[in-house]
Amino acid sequence: MNVHHLELFYFVAKHEGITNAVRNIPYGIQQPAVSMQISQLEEDLNTTLFHRRPFVLTVTGERLFRFIEPFFSQLDKVADDLRGGESQRVRIGASHLILSDHMPWIMERVRASKPDLRVSLRQGHQRELEAALLAREIDIAVTLFEKEPPAGVEARALIEIPLALVVKRSSKIKSAEQLFSSGKVEEPLICLPEGEPVQRHFREGLQKAGVDWHTGLEVNSFDLAEKFAAQGFGIGLTVVSPSSKRVPGVRDIPLQDFPTLKVGVLWQGKLDGGLKAFVDSIESHAEALKSSLT
Repeated sequence: MNVHHLELFYFVAKHEGITNAVRNIPYGIQQPAVSMQISQLEEDLNTTLFHRRPFVLTVTGERLFRFIEPFFSQLDKVADDLRGGESQRVRIGASHLILSDHMPWIMERVRASKPDLRVSLRQGHQRELEAALLAREIDIAVTLFEKEPPAGVEARALIEIPLALVVKRSSKIKSAEQLFSSGKVEEPLICLPEGEPVQRHFREGLQKAGVDWHTGLEVNSFDLAEKFAAQGFGIGLTVVSPSSKRVPGVRDIPLQDFPTLKVGVLWQGKLDGGLKAFVDSIESHAEALKSSLT
């Protein structure tokens, strides 16, 4: 057996499919190359390791994964230990907004006290980050709080962020009250997918206000919602972000009576070394932002 083929199978089994595996393999490799090498492994073993659609490991595949998982899952930890200790590396997961608008300032603060600390950043939404934390693929998740964290996960609340709408600067809409006055909004709503926490909070606010408003355009980031709103495709749903600028050509419509988003930091295990430095810096940054939201 080729050890590299086993490594690729480890990622495919762990992430339940070749497409997801390619997104998580820590080096560049294309999907056709993974498929070809997995097929070669199956040919060498004279067996099928998993069924493609829907993805499910065969009995043989499960047996092989159980055998190789302890080795491949610990490679990063062994490398860290050999470089001088796991405390010298911190893996952080957060949304695009947090990584782009807030993480540079947080990292600058950490660098002052931990200049040799190595950091890796991973973008994701709430569910992705919680899953990555539980799988020990990241050490810290900065994400939304909607419920109590899973057993073994520590949590610290950071800040509450209000929702907001953005409209094209030339729009005649001046307030949420004006927009909601008829009980039904005809303008297209530009927003994140319905399963996202921001959508659930927004729908809760609409229901309380007695307003009917259907999604017109679904996007995967607040930045895109703002850009499409600036082009006149509808009204974007976003959040109040005190340290970031809106895209040109839009203005805010506050949603004062709507539920806020609660943001916090999650981690597992003992809080010390580089991990503690990052959590403390994240908390300090959040405290500094609170004054601009009040």
